[in-house]
Amino acid sequence: MSLSLGIDTGGTYTDAVILDAETETVIAKAKALTTRHDLAVGIAEAAGRALADATVDAATIGLVSISTTLATNALVEGQGGRVALVMIGFGEKDLDKSGLRAALGDDPVVFVPGGHDTHGRATPLDLAPLEALLDDAHGEVSAFAVAGYFAVRNPEHECAARDLIRARTGLPVTCSHELTSKLDGPRRALTTLLNARLIGLIDGLITATRRFLAERDVDAPLMVVRGDGSLVSAEFAALRPIETILSGPAASLVGARFLTGRDDAHVADIGGTTTDIALLDQGRPRIDPDGAQVGGHATMVEAVAVRTFGLGGDSEVSHEQGALDPEIHLGPRRVVPLSLAEMLFPDQVVPHLKRQMERPLPNRLDGRFALRSGVPDRFAGGLTRSQADLLARITASPEPLAALTRSTAELATLSRLAARGLVLLCGFTPSDAQHVLGRFDHWNREAAHIGAGVIARQRDGYGRPLAATPEAMACRVVARLERLSAERVLESAFAGDGLTAAGLAQTPIVRRALDRQGGLVRAALILDRPVIALGAGAGAYYPAVGALLGTETVIPDHADVANAIGAVAGQVRITATAEVAPSDTGESFVVTGAMSARYDDEASALAAARRACHDLADDRAREAGAATVSITLAERIDAPVVDELRRFVGATVTATAVGRPATR
Repeated sequence: MSLSLGIDTGGTYTDAVILDAETETVIAKAKALTTRHDLAVGIAEAAGRALADATVDAATIGLVSISTTLATNALVEGQGGRVALVMIGFGEKDLDKSGLRAALGDDPVVFVPGGHDTHGRATPLDLAPLEALLDDAHGEVSAFAVAGYFAVRNPEHECAARDLIRARTGLPVTCSHELTSKLDGPRRALTTLLNARLIGLIDGLITATRRFLAERDVDAPLMVVRGDGSLVSAEFAALRPIETILSGPAASLVGARFLTGRDDAHVADIGGTTTDIALLDQGRPRIDPDGAQVGGHATMVEAVAVRTFGLGGDSEVSHEQGALDPEIHLGPRRVVPLSLAEMLFPDQVVPHLKRQMERPLPNRLDGRFALRSGVPDRFAGGLTRSQADLLARITASPEPLAALTRSTAELATLSRLAARGLVLLCGFTPSDAQHVLGRFDHWNREAAHIGAGVIARQRDGYGRPLAATPEAMACRVVARLERLSAERVLESAFAGDGLTAAGLAQTPIVRRALDRQGGLVRAALILDRPVIALGAGAGAYYPAVGALLGTETVIPDHADVANAIGAVAGQVRITATAEVAPSDTGESFVVTGAMSARYDDEASALAAARRACHDLADDRAREAGAATVSITLAERIDAPVVDELRRFVGATVTATAVGRPATR
């Protein structure tokens, strides 16, 4: 079967394409609103429309693959399920490392005696503290994360905790050794915590996709794009959802290469919630050797070297209250655009906006609404009394914040409910601004226009309105998004060159270059490659971005569905790693990672490590959905020669298995 169905589920839109793999031709494409309360609705609408437009029999679809920004957006917005973290062999002070305490928030944590040393030898395990936690865990958490001290050397204690949790609760459990073979326990624990938090989210996406495919009699393997651009089976991804962070950006890079044929480019993908910027180098995505960093979290997930910014078409528009000459702020929080809210809930937004316009004085909460997100009640566990009380007052239809909240403190409570994914916030966005200016017409323009007027009448520190007209306010918002986008591309380019100091794009010299200011010194910036702009909003914003940066902007055909195209153009790629080191006595050699064993000599240990990595990579690649597998081995041996004597310090063996996914 040569036809493939690619689906990308983003924060605002779900995209679908039908691709002929043999001719590399896009046969049909479609978009639908992402329905967060039930992802199947948006998937069915987009994919169903693409199948209908392609006029093909569902039986001809041989492969289905999905990419998603859901995990990325969840980390950026602080969303996800409530998780219990189990730390084996760690102490309270370890929470202060790698941002673990901040990521944990008010989720429960338990410290369990146990763990291993660097050679895999165990400290006695005592699961009593975990058993006490399990007695009270019912209904309080949606998943568990287990991280053991040196578990990558010996995972037996993590496995014991996992088996106990599953037997007692039946809830999903993530162990750190299943996600990475790297050291740095607190960072490994952070990655495991985030993985557990995302399980429900990705499981919902996979379940929704499978339900649609079954309804349409599409009997084809289902794959998911990982953060490095590779594909894995849905079953594989369901257990490791953290690996799908940056799935969307990775797919967009594959799609950008497919659509343009450019080998070297800055790729900027602007969505509703985020803008993702990455590099194509010699036709391949540049991989971040330090692991993916999203939403302020430094994970151990191998992913494209992408910089993700909370900047998109649905970014919340705000300004600094009380400033004399306030700057427009965009994001990082995504809100439902007023024009979209009115379209989804007719006559539920515009009447309130009109009343707000008629009041003599503006209120800082004008133009902002909230409604229930529609997620199942089981995700509302662990709410405080104030959170539960406020949630009870929020309905399934948009209501003004001024009417919902009774104090300033409740605004913070509302933000927490939104971060938990229980509530959706509505407000004025750049997408609304484009409707005001007549450049977008897919939602309700009246709501956008009145909303712009409501925002424009907000006051600066001198008591003046922010803008004279709704159109002037819209222009100001769009110009701000264009300027911020240019700065973000520059920041990413600087980072690609190793220049990571904060604020480089805001320095006076760079500002002078972007503003085309004259003077005794004239500054100019030249990028080394073009900018490929992707996403539904690319054509609306990035021509101006390219002009600001003085570089070519490439907006290819089908840029609006590049992620969905990239979802079916990749390959399965799995790695397995083993470490070889001398024992503490120096009389033997210890192999850890892909296996755990001791050998009398270096050669036997290295040979065993190679076999173990080869077999594990092959097994995991086939488990991940590869039809045929090609395996390459690489090793790094640290054995300096001192005084003409060779001293073996250690070695790392890595096997990489690559193959196209199986098709029906």
